Amino acid sequence: MSDQTDAATPARDYSKTLFLPRTEFPMRAGLPTREPLLLERWATTDLYGQIRAQAAGRPKFVLHDGPPYANGNIHIGTALNKILKDVIVRSAGALGQDANYVPGWDCHGLPIEWKIEEQYRAKGRNKDDVPVIEFRQECRTFAGHWLDVQRQEFKRLGVTGDWDHPYVTMAYPAEAAIASELMKFSMSGQLYRGSKPVMWSVVEKTALAEAEVEYEEHVSDTIFCAFPIRAGADAGLAGARVVIWTTTPWTIPGNRAVAYSKKIAYGLYRVTEAAPENWAKPGDTYLLADSLAATVFKAARVEGFARVADVPVSALSGLTLAHPLAGHGYDFDVPMLEGDHVTDEAGTGFVHTAPGHGREDFELWMAGGRSLAARGIETRIPYTVDADGALTQDAPGFTGRRVLTDKGEKGDANKAIIAALAEAGALVARGVLRHQYPHSWRSKKPVIFRNTPQWFIAMDRPVPSLDGKTLRDVALQAIDDTQWVPPQGKNRINGMVENRPDWVVSRQRAWGVPISVFVHRETGEILKDAAVNARIVAAFAAEGADAWFAEDAVRRFLAPEHDPAQYEKVADVLDVWFDSGSTHAFVLDDPEQFPGLAGVSRRRDGGRDRVMYLEGSDQHRGWFQSSLLESSGTRGRAPFDIVLTHGFVLDAKGLKMSKSKGNVVAPQSVIKDSGADILRLWVSASDYTDDLRIGPEIIKTFAETYRKLRNSLRWMLGSLAHRVPEDDVDYKEMPELERLILHRLSELDGEIREAYGAFDTKRVVALLNGFMTGDLSSFYFDVRKDALYCDPISSPVRRAALQVIDEAFRRVTIWLAPVLAFTAEEAWLDRYPSETGSVHLQTLPETPADWRDAGLAERWHKIRRVRRVVTGALEIERAGKRIGASLEAAPVVHVADRDLLAALDGVDFADVCITSAITVTEGEGPADAFRLDEVRGVAVVPALAEGRKCARSWRVDPEVGTDPDYPDVTPRDARALREWDAAHPEASAA
Repeated sequence: MSDQTDAATPARDYSKTLFLPRTEFPMRAGLPTREPLLLERWATTDLYGQIRAQAAGRPKFVLHDGPPYANGNIHIGTALNKILKDVIVRSAGALGQDANYVPGWDCHGLPIEWKIEEQYRAKGRNKDDVPVIEFRQECRTFAGHWLDVQRQEFKRLGVTGDWDHPYVTMAYPAEAAIASELMKFSMSGQLYRGSKPVMWSVVEKTALAEAEVEYEEHVSDTIFCAFPIRAGADAGLAGARVVIWTTTPWTIPGNRAVAYSKKIAYGLYRVTEAAPENWAKPGDTYLLADSLAATVFKAARVEGFARVADVPVSALSGLTLAHPLAGHGYDFDVPMLEGDHVTDEAGTGFVHTAPGHGREDFELWMAGGRSLAARGIETRIPYTVDADGALTQDAPGFTGRRVLTDKGEKGDANKAIIAALAEAGALVARGVLRHQYPHSWRSKKPVIFRNTPQWFIAMDRPVPSLDGKTLRDVALQAIDDTQWVPPQGKNRINGMVENRPDWVVSRQRAWGVPISVFVHRETGEILKDAAVNARIVAAFAAEGADAWFAEDAVRRFLAPEHDPAQYEKVADVLDVWFDSGSTHAFVLDDPEQFPGLAGVSRRRDGGRDRVMYLEGSDQHRGWFQSSLLESSGTRGRAPFDIVLTHGFVLDAKGLKMSKSKGNVVAPQSVIKDSGADILRLWVSASDYTDDLRIGPEIIKTFAETYRKLRNSLRWMLGSLAHRVPEDDVDYKEMPELERLILHRLSELDGEIREAYGAFDTKRVVALLNGFMTGDLSSFYFDVRKDALYCDPISSPVRRAALQVIDEAFRRVTIWLAPVLAFTAEEAWLDRYPSETGSVHLQTLPETPADWRDAGLAERWHKIRRVRRVVTGALEIERAGKRIGASLEAAPVVHVADRDLLAALDGVDFADVCITSAITVTEGEGPADAFRLDEVRGVAVVPALAEGRKCARSWRVDPEVGTDPDYPDVTPRDARALREWDAAHPEASAA
C-alpha cells in the first residue's frame, strides 16, 4: 500500500492494525430463514409473559382486537391490519405503558354456515335434514380449523400477543356473555319484535345488515305506471292518472300509496300525438312534475303533448287513487301522502310507495297510520314476498312468481307484472337501468327489501336506565367523547348513527348465539325474568349456546315459575355484528377470562387507562358502530377511548385486487421471498389513513430502504466491537461532531415519542430513515471512519465516537423495534447477548437534557451546507477521473458569506470533507469555481493534495515518512502503530 517499498522487505500488512468493523451480524438479512428462528426464541423464552410481568402497574393501553373472521387464509388487508396493531401495541409498551394485546376471532354467522352448506350441496345433502346441534358442531369445527391456521399466519407476521389464550366468540363463556348482553336490552325495553322491510338475501335465506352488503352494478327493469284518480278530484282532474316510476316492478303488488312533495311544481298533461302501438294514447291525461314531464313523454315515445293546467299541491293531499291492477284483486284505495324523500331529480315527481319494500316507504306509511285508519284505509302491511323470493297470496295473480331464483338470478316476477300492467292499460313506458344496487358481500348476489318479522333494538325509544335518553342520543354523545384517528372518522360515523334505522339484530340461521328470549303466545310480550335469564346464561357458560336448541330447553329454562306451553322460544340467532359488538363485555370486563385486561373501561374522569379500537374504515358502519351501540345501550358510554382507522390495500396502479385480474399480492408470498419485516416496514412507512398500494416494485423499494437501515445497524455493531466502556469520554470533553450527534438523538427522542404517541408510524419511519441514512451513514460515519479505523487506541476522538455510536445504536434499535420487530431483535441480541433478553423488553431510553444544544446544531447546519458544495465539486473531479478517492484532494474553498465563514472557524474542515487537506479563504472565488445555486456565497476550486500517500490510512501528507520507525505512514498513523505494537508484541514481531 506504500508508494515506496523495499523490494527485499515485504510491505507490512497494515490492515491488521486497523480497527475495522467486526461483527457476525450478516449483511444479507435472510429474513425468511432468520425470522422463524426468532419466533421460536420468543416462544421458548415466553417473551409475551416477560412483557406482561414487566409492565405490571403501568398505565394500561389496550388495543381491543376487532375479531377477524375464521373462514380462510389471511390476505394482504388482514396483514396490514394485524401489523399496524402490533406496531402500535409495541410502541405503547416502549412508551412505558402496560400494552396487553389479546387477539380474538369472530366464529359465528353466515360466512361459516354458508361454507358448510356448500359442502352439503356438493355431497347432495340437505341442511334441513341434519339435527341443528349436529350442524352447529360442524360449523364450530370448521371455525376452529381456520382459527388455528390464521393464528400461525398472524404470528409469522411478528405479532406478539396472548396467542395461547385468545378470545373466541364461540367459546362457551363468550356465548354466555353475548346472550347476557342481549338480555340487558330485553330487560331495559330496548329489544322488540317488529315487522319492517329489511335487506334480505334470497340465496342465503336471511336478513342482512347494511354492513353485510356491497353495491355492485346491476341492470334493473324500469316502468312508468299510471294510477287512476278514484276520488277527491275536482272536475279538471276527472279521468286523469298519476304516473310513478320504479326500478322494482315486482313491488307493485305491495303498493299502498303514492307520495308527492310540496316543494315540486306539478301540472296536468295531455297526450296529443302518439303512435297507435304506444301504451300512452292521444287524449290520456297524466299528473307529472313539470321539470320531468318532457323526460317521461320521451321515454313513452309520445310525439306530442300539452300542459293543460297547474295542479296545486293542496289538491294532491285529498286525492284517492285506484291501484293500477284494480279489478284483479287490488280493489283498495291508494292514498296520496306527502313525503320529504320525494324529489324531481329523476322519475315523475311522484313515488310509488310499497311499505313492505323500503325504509322510507315504511316510515311514511307508519307515520300516517292514524290518519289513514280514520279515512277507512286498511293499514296492514302485506307480506308479498316470502323468504325464497317468491310472491305470496298477498300478491293476487302472481303467487309463486319469483323475484330472484335460489341462485340469485332474476326471476319471472317482473315479466309477469309488467305484462299484467300493460293488459290493464296502466303501463306508460318501460326500460332498463344500469345502476349500483345492493348485493350480499358473501354470495355476491342481489338482495331484496321485504317486510318480515324481525328483532330490533330501538334507536329512538327513551330508556330509563339511560336516564331517559335514547340509544341514539347516548351513542352520539359517546362519539363526541372519543378520539378519532384520523379526525374525519368522527364525521363519518356521526352521520351514520344520526341517520341509521333501528338495529335489526335477528338472523334466520342456525350458527350463532340465539336470541335467547321467550315471548308470550297470547300477548306477544317478552318474558322479563332475571331468574330465567340467569339459568340461560349459566347453561350457555357450561354447555355453550347449543343448550338453547336442545329438545327440553323450554321447560328447562322456564319451569317451575312459568308454564312452557304459554311461551314461544325464539328460533332466530343474533346478527354476528352483535356478537363482535359485545366482545368488550367479556374481553375487557371479565377478570377470570382475561385478567390482564380486567377493569379497563371508558372513564369519564380522564383516567389513565385507554382502550383503542383499530380497523379498516369500513368498520364505521360495522364493528365500530355495533360496539358503540351495544355498549351505549348497556353501559351508557362507548367501549373505547380511541378509534383508529386505516384504508384498504390496492395494487400498484391503485386498482382493487382480484384473482381474475392477477394483481393479488399475498402476504404469505412476500414473507416467503422477502420476510415479514419488509411487510412491516411497508405498513409503517405508508400513510395508512388512506388506501395503500403494493406490488413487486413497491416491495423492492422498501427492501432497498430496509437494506440501508440494516447496513447502518451492521456498521455500528461492527465498530462497537472495539468499544471499551471504561474509556468513555466526559460529555464536555467530546468533540463538537459527537455532541452534534447527541443533540440529534435528543431531538429525535422527543419527535419519536410524539410520533408514536400520535400513532404516526409513517413519521417514525421517516425520522429514523432520515437520521440513519442522512445524519449517520452518509455524514457522521463517513467523517469518523478515519478516526475510528486509524486513530491510536488512546485517541479521545475515537473513544468519543465509539461512545456516541453506542448511544445511537441503543436508541435507534429500540426506536425501530416496533416497526422492524425481527431485525431490531437480531441486532439487539448481537450487541447484548442473553438467554432471555429482548429489545422488546426495553422502554424508550431517557435522554440527558444537556445533550440538547441548539446553537451547536445551527453552526453545524451551516458547516454541512458548505460541505455540500465541496462534495459536489469532488464528485465532478471523480467523474472526470482527475481523482480517485476524496483523500487525493486538497480543495480551496472560497466563502463570501461571512456567517458561513464564521461557522467554519476552529473546525478541521478537511476531516469533515474527508480530504487530505483543505484551504478556506474569504471571498467570492474565481468565476470558473464550482458553485451550488442553493448555497450562495461558497465557491470551490479543486486541487490535488501534496505529499506521499500513507500506506495505512491512505491520506496524502507531506509528513509521511518523518517517523523513522514507520517510514511509510503519517505521524498520526505512526503513533497508532506504536500503541498497537505495544499492545500486540507477538503480532508486531511477526
